Amino acid sequence: MHDYPIFLFAAMLVFAYGLFSKSSGRSMITAPMVFVAVGLAASFFPVDFLQGGIRAPFLKVISELTLALILFIDASLINLRTLSREKGIPFRLLLIGLPLTMLTGTLLAIPLFPSVGIWALCLMAFLLSPTDAALGKVVITSTLIPGKIRHAINVESGLNDGIALPPILICMAALSETPGAHAEVHYWIFFTLKQLILGPLIGAAVGWFGGRLVDKASQAGWMNDTFQRLSSLALAIIAFSLAEMVHGNGFIATFFAGLFLGTHTPQIRERLQAFGEAEGEALELFIFLLFGMILVPVAIPFWNLTTWIYALLSLTVIRMVPVGISLMGSGLSWKSVGFIGWFGPRGIASILYLLVVLIHLGVKGYEQIMSVVVLTILLSVFLHGLSALPLSKTYRK
Repeated sequence: MHDYPIFLFAAMLVFAYGLFSKSSGRSMITAPMVFVAVGLAASFFPVDFLQGGIRAPFLKVISELTLALILFIDASLINLRTLSREKGIPFRLLLIGLPLTMLTGTLLAIPLFPSVGIWALCLMAFLLSPTDAALGKVVITSTLIPGKIRHAINVESGLNDGIALPPILICMAALSETPGAHAEVHYWIFFTLKQLILGPLIGAAVGWFGGRLVDKASQAGWMNDTFQRLSSLALAIIAFSLAEMVHGNGFIATFFAGLFLGTHTPQIRERLQAFGEAEGEALELFIFLLFGMILVPVAIPFWNLTTWIYALLSLTVIRMVPVGISLMGSGLSWKSVGFIGWFGPRGIASILYLLVVLIHLGVKGYEQIMSVVVLTILLSVFLHGLSALPLSKTYRK
């Protein structure tokens, strides 16, 4: 019962913000900014539901459910046929820009944090590589921005969290306690097989067969609109659970379930995605609230000059230089390249991946990388949120 106040508080905040959501959508104040700020303010009050911190029982369930649903919905929004035809800019950002961002983030971290191990530095760079276009939502919805630029930012944001997941899992495995040295080779072989093969296979099967069943049942008049919408949550949980039961990775499974979703009827697919997006956004806002309540207060004592330097580098050089390199020869103007480079906000994916890491590895020994990731996300929430509307207008001019 001690967890109920946090859910009541979050529900009241979602309801209150929703009353003014249309007006706020036209302003520089974004929902993540509001929820993070309220969460940070609430952290100063001695409330029972904050005492568990990162180890709070509900946090693991909420974070894993949110991440699974987001990965499923993000992947389901990607039309593989359309992407293959319009692959230019998004493919450059994902296949060249993202790996370069990971590499640059790691290389710049080595001299700044000499006392931190290489696997931990790689993990920190990988956690900060996915982007969250929702932090500057006006950018991907405004007609002030050319369609191909909005499409590139949106597709990159939708896919890079799934692509960044396997490297993050490998780093976590390397930092975890592994079997003895004699079993090391076998451990890595079986880890790779279970995590990176079973997960995708199970997820793809669940998404394809589940989507086909929804199509068939709906066409036969057996399934109503309500349960079509509920299918998104159900299929994400089924893919996650089945993969975990056979020691595959549930998050990779949910991503592939959405990517290979077998629903081909446009109306049914829209209903399925609309429900998932609505539920996903509610869970995301709850995570932003917990980010302000729990993660920011835990990280503040570990912030120092080096932390600030790396956080600012992550939002600028580490992101923008790889984007510039990946878009060389694309025909885009320097203004468009700079715009895409700046709008790579760090948000919900980085928060959720960090929570998964801290829940599994613990905070002790990882205070430095946690503080860097938290500060970078916090700066991004406000800097990208506040700059989205003004820079969109400037871009048009």
